Parts: sequence; C-alpha cells; structure tokens
Amino acid sequence: MRLLLLSNSTAPGRGYLEHATDALGEVLQDVRRLVFVPFALADHDGYTAIVAKALAPFGIEVAGAHQDDPIRLLNSAQAVFTGGGNTFRLLRELYRRELLAPIRDRVAHGTVYIGSSAGTNVACPTIRTTNDMPIVQPPTFDAAGFVPFQINPHYLDPQPGSTHMGETREERIEQFLEENDVPVLGMREGTWLRREDRSLTLGGDDAGARLFRRGSEPAELRPDADLSDLLACEIA
Repeated sequence: MRLLLLSNSTAPGRGYLEHATDALGEVLQDVRRLVFVPFALADHDGYTAIVAKALAPFGIEVAGAHQDDPIRLLNSAQAVFTGGGNTFRLLRELYRRELLAPIRDRVAHGTVYIGSSAGTNVACPTIRTTNDMPIVQPPTFDAAGFVPFQINPHYLDPQPGSTHMGETREERIEQFLEENDVPVLGMREGTWLRREDRSLTLGGDDAGARLFRRGSEPAELRPDADLSDLLACEIA
C-alpha cells in the first residue's frame, strides 16, 4: 500500500500543492493517469481543473471521478487523489456514488492514494477527528481505513494568552480519547505522512506533529519520525 496523506493542500504564499512538490514527485514517479475525487467541494469541474494544472509539470493525465464512469477511470489509473474541503460532504458522496469500496480495493492492489485535508480524513477508520462542520449527513462516519489510527489535519496548538473561550484542538482530541481508545495524530500545516507497505514516515515542515494516546501526554514528533508501529494498531 502506497499513501501520501497531506495535512493541507495550500501553504501561505505558495501555489496549490507547491509545498509538497518533492513528496509528490516521489510518489507519482511511475504514475501516468490519476483520478481526482472532487466531492469535498461543490464545483467539481473547477476543482479538477486546479488539480490538473498543479500536476501538469509531472506529466500526469488527470480525470475527475465525476467526468466518466468512475470504475473505468479507477481501473485505468495508477493513482487516486482525494482533495480537501468538507469531510462530511465528501464521505456522503463517496457512499452515494458507491465509490468507497472500489477505491479501497484499488489501493489495496497497488494504486497510489493521495489525500489532502478531508481526503486525509477519509483515509482513517472514521472521520470522527475532522475539524469540519457537518453540513450534510453521511450514512455512517466509517471511512476507508487505509491507516488504523485517526488523523487530525490542520492541527493547531493551544495559544498562551488567547482570549478565545471555546475548546482548543487539544481539548477536542482529548475528549475523543475519553470515548475512543485509538491514537490520534495531530498534523500541523505543511506536514504529511508517507506509507510504503509496512513503513510509515512523517514528512514536511519542521513544525512536525503531535501524537495523542489515551492515558498519555501528547508526544512531539519531528520530520522523518518513523511511525510504522502505528500500523499495528487495532482499528476501533
């Protein structure tokens, strides 16, 4: 299984996917056709055009999953990229279009999976650690399960002295762990995960990530951290 899971698709002052050019170049090295899953946003054609432009320097042909028979597209592609937006809308559409199981099958048989933000959320067992507002209701929160732990993209650290009276991201994850005994990886902006079969590595910005486990203090992780042991988690 080959995965590239991005916390975000756009970094301040840089173009779409530009901050992850090197990582994309590595994972897309043998890819000629890619299916883009645009369902986290409403404008499927416009979203697909943005991705096609960003990936054009790699010499990759991009087709939107909405533009033709998606099963035929998946079977003829070497990669699938699920873009960011609203995770609830994305998951609802994957179930409505009966695409979650075919994508899961293709990835299990070697198709490269790339996700950003919401696309990273649906690579987890469930979408219960997304930051998004539930603007629609999917039939279930169960997702693809390409990794057996949860991810919180766009992770934000508590800000000392902040006058904001709502919960911090850390508090929300700790509440999740009160009800669910499964690790949660808080990925800061500019970071990503690379999976190559049984190997899992944190990459990207020096900001790194935080790993939350029930009953333990959050652990700070730096780029190049080996997280392969997380692949042995039992999906909860």
